[in-house]
Formats: sequence, structure tokens, C-alpha cells
Amino acid sequence: MNPEAYSEERHAMVESQIRARGITNPRLLEVMSSVPRHCFIPKELESNAYEDRPLNIGSHQTISQPYMVAVMTDVLDPQPGDRVLEIGTGSGYQEAILAALADEVVTVERHEELAEQAASRFDELGFSNIRVVVGDGTTGVPEYAPYDRILVTAASPHIPAPLMEQLKTPGRLLCPVGSREAQRLVVLDRTPDGRIEERESVGCVFVPLVGREGWSEDIE
Repeated sequence: MNPEAYSEERHAMVESQIRARGITNPRLLEVMSSVPRHCFIPKELESNAYEDRPLNIGSHQTISQPYMVAVMTDVLDPQPGDRVLEIGTGSGYQEAILAALADEVVTVERHEELAEQAASRFDELGFSNIRVVVGDGTTGVPEYAPYDRILVTAASPHIPAPLMEQLKTPGRLLCPVGSREAQRLVVLDRTPDGRIEERESVGCVFVPLVGREGWSEDIE
């Protein structure tokens, strides 16, 4: 693993795929220019790491398109001092981006092999503020709740109720909601007085969120 490799490709990705599409958050752009995406994918796909598309990482899972990672992170708007819950660890790339922007990240992955690989990458790259949990992400991680921000990176038929219960007041939750084939990114804000405000952001296509509060196991 060489985090310093592909620096030109990484900066080109940020300029052409992210900044050019209207994302201007300077903290986010800086982080995406520094986190080595190629370290979060299988070695045989390393040369494709900075292309404008998702990539397979095994276990029927993918690493999201860089632009989608940027959009979701920009909308989530994690701040220094925040505790973030992320559902669907996958390769660990999204968690690394969040960890560079927030104080602490708790992430859940139901595939033990992917969770172990991601945890190893975090250790090797020096991300000491990420806690990896193996389990059903649809039920969250109540022992570390509440969370300032919650991000779901898999498609759900609805917002899982346990995640709403673990969201701080005020707080923000993002989740792709829709059918197995296509979703909209739903943004839920819990206001300081406890009200829930809901809106839709961009269209998206994610792998299914499997678990007690999501899709059943037999959809894969």
C-alpha cells in the first residue's frame, strides 16, 4: 500500500468530477484530495481508483462513485466534534473521508471479511478515530448513541426506525430510499426543538440495505 501514489489522478478527480459539478466545500475538497482512494479497493483495480464510477470490492458490494461520496458527505455536513454513525462500511473509503472531517466515526458492516479488511486499512493509514462493528446496520449501534450525523450507504425501502431513535437533537440523517433498482437520497433533520424535517436530494443507485429493518436476505 502506497498512500502517496496517484497524487495527480487524485487531484484531477477532485477538480473534474467534484468541484466542476458544483461542490465547493473547501474542507471536503481538501480531504478528498488527500485520502488515497486507491488504497481502499482490490489491488487489481488500483489503476481504476480515480475513475468516475463505482467499483466492485467483493461480497456483492461496491465502493461508490467519487462524486456520490462527495455529494453525500457535503449534504451530511459533518463538523469537528461530531460523532458520526455510518451504515455499510464496505471498503472503508467513505468512513475515512468522514473521519477526516468529524471527531469520531462508528461504522457497521454485516460482511465480516469486508469489516476486517477495512479495519486493517484504517490502522495502516493512521485513522485512529474509526470504530468498526460487525452486525446488522439497520438496527444501528445504540451503545455509542446518540449521533450528530447518521449516513446510510445502502438502499433501504424506508428509514430504519432504530436509526432515527439514535439521532441526536439536533442532528441529520441521510439514507437512499426507494426500490431495489433506484432510490432518492432522503435527508432528515431533527431540529433543536425536536421536529423532523424531511427533503429529497439527488437520485442514486446503491446496493440493498439488508437486515431486520431493511431488505430481506433473499434479495441478493
